[in-house]
Amino acid sequence: MIDIKTTVIKIQTLSGLVDRLKKPTEALKQGRLVAFPTETVYGLGADGLNAEAVAQIFKAKGRPQDNPVILHIADKKDLLPLVNTIPPQADLLINAFWPGPLTIIFKKSALVPDIITSGLDSVAIRMPSHPVALALIKGAGSPLAAPSANLSGKPSPTAATHVLQDLEGKVDFIIDGGPTDIGLESTVIDLTSEPPVLMRPGGVTKESIEAVIGSVVLPAKTDQTGPVKSPGMKYKHYAPKARVILVEGAEASARIQTQADTFKAQSLKVGLLVADKNYAYRADVIEYLGDDNSALAHKLFGLLRDFDQAGVDVILIEGVESTGLGAAIMNRIRKASETSDD
Repeated sequence: MIDIKTTVIKIQTLSGLVDRLKKPTEALKQGRLVAFPTETVYGLGADGLNAEAVAQIFKAKGRPQDNPVILHIADKKDLLPLVNTIPPQADLLINAFWPGPLTIIFKKSALVPDIITSGLDSVAIRMPSHPVALALIKGAGSPLAAPSANLSGKPSPTAATHVLQDLEGKVDFIIDGGPTDIGLESTVIDLTSEPPVLMRPGGVTKESIEAVIGSVVLPAKTDQTGPVKSPGMKYKHYAPKARVILVEGAEASARIQTQADTFKAQSLKVGLLVADKNYAYRADVIEYLGDDNSALAHKLFGLLRDFDQAGVDVILIEGVESTGLGAAIMNRIRKASETSDD
């Protein structure tokens, strides 16, 4: 891919937003790429109905072709041309959680290019709540295909600086709307199956979904050799350059320190992401999880990038309880980890 000049547009106020976004929206109409903030993470957007434009996303990210992307819309009425039917459960979820961090998988219409869905007959769609994202989609006049705006497999970007680190020279515009709110990608629920399948946990918790539509199940652990319905189901994701090891269960603090000492004895630089501030840890870089999963979700990907900036070789991470938002946090940590001592 030929390097291009990347322009950063900083949005500090919503006043005059439409005018500030004229050049990025025009770029999208011309089949070019624009990175933009959502309430979850920064997305790498292209015209979702232009297969050639969407192909540029895969090239810029180094993303495998069998990993589908999500379509982003700005209004509920924009959903109708993209899907065959809207199940009653979808109406309930849309009314409860859109706009917001919930992606719903539908049976797709013929309007949706196969490159979006990796050739499957289903399509993942969401309506973000971030005002910049909504204004950009409306200005583009088309749904936007928009996976996270990072190199494939790396921690998702929660600030415009993260996008610049990964994609400078590969994207025409980066819209800097400040740090994202949630910090983890959207929840993905598959309504083409019965019962519904929670494909990826995120900002809308499993418990919140079940309060609206009843029981949902987790995806079966099968060998994924072909395309999958949801992004985040295949390959290693969210991973920094450093080796990541997840430590869970009893006496995690002591076990983390033992492993840290072992790696230090091998002359490796060690980073810790841990819970117990009262434990006298010894390592090169130490960060704390905190007691608030919302705050942890908000900063997790940024911390992983910070560890890389600090040049650590190994990151030892203490697990959190896999309930509520903790399920999404643990999903991301497990995907980033090459091993767990659990």
